[in-house]
Amino acid sequence: MKIDSHQHFWKYNPVKDAWITEEMKVIQKDFLPTDLKPLLIENQVDGCVAVQADQSEKETRFLLELAKDNDFIKGIVGWVDLCAENIDERLEYFYKYKKLKGFRHIIQAEADLDFMLSERFLNGISKLEKYKFTYDILIFPKHLENAAKLVERFPNQNFVVDHLAKPDFKNKEFSEWEKGIKAIAKYPNVMCKVSGLVTEADWNNWTATDFMYCLDVVTEAFGIDRLMFGSDWPVSLLAASYADSCDIAEQYFSKFSKGDQDKFWSKNAINFYQLHE
Repeated sequence: MKIDSHQHFWKYNPVKDAWITEEMKVIQKDFLPTDLKPLLIENQVDGCVAVQADQSEKETRFLLELAKDNDFIKGIVGWVDLCAENIDERLEYFYKYKKLKGFRHIIQAEADLDFMLSERFLNGISKLEKYKFTYDILIFPKHLENAAKLVERFPNQNFVVDHLAKPDFKNKEFSEWEKGIKAIAKYPNVMCKVSGLVTEADWNNWTATDFMYCLDVVTEAFGIDRLMFGSDWPVSLLAASYADSCDIAEQYFSKFSKGDQDKFWSKNAINFYQLHE
């Protein structure tokens, strides 16, 4: 069995999706379940977790509607304003949606490097455990130090680092990233997604070997029990096909035992996001 723990859907809007620049023209269009389903079948992937791309409750409801009509969408990572004064009320509201497994905020876009340690954001994170919601950490290497402080504060909250925290594959400058990723991996309540690799590399000239060093680092730091596969489709189409994204992980993890491969490809994601519920 295979689960893609990280992909996105959207109806493209040039205002809402202004982050999709002209150099990203290949993804300046709609991407919906009808586009993903044949790719999952072709690559023998049994289900996926759809992750927010826009910071609005409208986005969360949009993903929930798609999940209602498509059984292969096993879980949703939505968005809610974690800094809101009525955060309890909003989490109570969303708790009734069984496919909604957790939330994410686009920390990497915040101008304030200390945003995730602000009092209001920490208050929001503190409420998630009550509702068994997970939290996806979307950051750059420069944020890892603060991310470690965040997860240390909430030892019973389940966190997952998206995209290995985006190491600089293009320039192969890994020192800050390696120090930070090893530090955050020391906390047992944190997992890591092997996802979004190709978009941090040279889009036109990457090879699978570009990723091996960082995969070695996270595998040693987190262990096979705390890693999960994610495609980051359709953002990944900037640099690779869906099959290519799968192949990078296949090449690396093929040397592991069948049991460990099952953990990486499905069991860890199923347990983290409670996809069997």
